[in-house]
Amino acid sequence: MHDPLLYEGKRVVVTGCASGMGEAVATILVELGAEVIGLDVKPTNVAVKTYIQVDLKDKASIDAAVSEIGAGIDSIFSIAGLPGSPFSDLDTVLVNFVGARYLVESLLPVLNAGASIICTASNAGLGWQQDLEALMPAVATPGFDEGKAWCEANPEAIITGYYPSKKLLNAWVAWRGAQLMQQGIRLNCANPGPTDSAMMPALEVQNGKAMIDAFVGPSGRRASSAEQAWPMVFLNSPRCSYVAAEAIHIDGGFLGAMTTGQIDVNAILADLSSTAG
Repeated sequence: MHDPLLYEGKRVVVTGCASGMGEAVATILVELGAEVIGLDVKPTNVAVKTYIQVDLKDKASIDAAVSEIGAGIDSIFSIAGLPGSPFSDLDTVLVNFVGARYLVESLLPVLNAGASIICTASNAGLGWQQDLEALMPAVATPGFDEGKAWCEANPEAIITGYYPSKKLLNAWVAWRGAQLMQQGIRLNCANPGPTDSAMMPALEVQNGKAMIDAFVGPSGRRASSAEQAWPMVFLNSPRCSYVAAEAIHIDGGFLGAMTTGQIDVNAILADLSSTAG
């Protein structure tokens, strides 16, 4: 495949490479000629250069993975995540935010000049700006142990696990991304809309299919993993060298429709609640 995005020969880390969006991203990067280091809790079928098993809710597992990755990384795609139920609220936030953040921070010393990082959140994190004051104490915790301790001390703040983890990730990217750009490192966030991926069945069980479909928006359908992967690959490429501390919404127009009043989320949620009742 022709490489207009300049990934050929670059060393790239992809978490969540065994399924869904992470698998799609890893596949594209391999085809573009990158040396892909794939991380996941389970093995991947993608022909990555190196596969490393990692459990993002386990600090020691992350430390071991970082040691194995070594120096000279050009891009990080932090895509691994949990859907919430059947996982505990604490485990979900540890994987989606605390562990994901710790892995990125631990790899900063081995990043090459001009490196890029993208973290995958969700449009479930919409509205994080209004909650920023409440989110910042967790965002500003300095490490894995401190982040975990904050979650354990504030269980009411992480109820459901999934939604607060995505808000925390958006807030952290905006806050930390501005700092890292001063060092020439780009950190951005992707907020996918509903996507037919390995995580979706669990999200449907937790929230109900009607709730998921309410966030589809003008497209009238869910995205494929590849439709989510390509914008992430583009945003993390050197072609986007002046984009930092931003969030890209890969949601088929949902945010635009909601912001301009073409979709009334509160009315949808109220209707779903009355129907359920």
